[in-house]
Amino acid sequence: MAIDLSKIKSRLNALENKNSNKTQLIWKPKPGKQVVRIVPYKYEPSNPFIELKFHYNINNKTYLSPDSFNRPDPIVEFSNRLKKTGSKEDWRTGRNMEPKMRTFVPILVRGEEEEGVRFWGFGKQVYQEILSIMADPDYGDITDLSNGRDIVVEFKTADETGKNFPETAIRVKPNSTVAVDPKNSELVDSLKSQTNILDLFPELSYDELKNVMNAWLHPEDGQTTETVASGVVDEEATQPVTPTVDSEVQTSVEPKPKATNKSPTTSASKSNTDDLTKAFDNLFNS
Repeated sequence: MAIDLSKIKSRLNALENKNSNKTQLIWKPKPGKQVVRIVPYKYEPSNPFIELKFHYNINNKTYLSPDSFNRPDPIVEFSNRLKKTGSKEDWRTGRNMEPKMRTFVPILVRGEEEEGVRFWGFGKQVYQEILSIMADPDYGDITDLSNGRDIVVEFKTADETGKNFPETAIRVKPNSTVAVDPKNSELVDSLKSQTNILDLFPELSYDELKNVMNAWLHPEDGQTTETVASGVVDEEATQPVTPTVDSEVQTSVEPKPKATNKSPTTSASKSNTDDLTKAFDNLFNS
């Protein structure tokens, strides 16, 4: 029976489009300053922070760890066994095999709102800084659609810093603003039509991931991850989020503005704020 080349071409196009979609939806700051707004996550409106764990650089591939969801992970199990052998070398090897956490938040990039909601991934330091700001009662929920705050993200490359790692500085703007104009139906729809981030990072089954691990640990057996890694996240697609070295983070928050010196982007009046709040109240329930 002859191979149906049309089906092969169709599958190739689908994979290429899927990888392209991943790259477009994962936002990475460019050198310089950019302004972003964290928005509520459609699939968990009460918490915009999505904590995921990844196994990096397994035969130059990246895999989502089932441990992200408290499910058994064969690589984690093997790591734990190594750490219990009593050998310092085994302990270090097991430690290095542990998955690394990456936190994602849904954002709108100011000036690029027409691109829709994307995901910004960052390491532990940035995560802690944002949580610390939100814990400050003067700032509170900076993700609120009606009264939240934008974040200035300044990114410097390793070449710019003269160090071995890049630096990210974040600054929360002092004035509260609306996330989107509630009268702009396209932008409101973009909040409703968010992508489920798990569609970007598929999870392999326990057996599939075990096969990946065995092929990685025993390449002499002739088994490769190309034949066992169905659903693997392509390395190219995850480049924007791979935490090779945690960026040094500098954070500042501007003083809370006085009520008598509000900018045009600040909520103009309590009545306007109430109207906007009502407009967003049922955003994810409609």
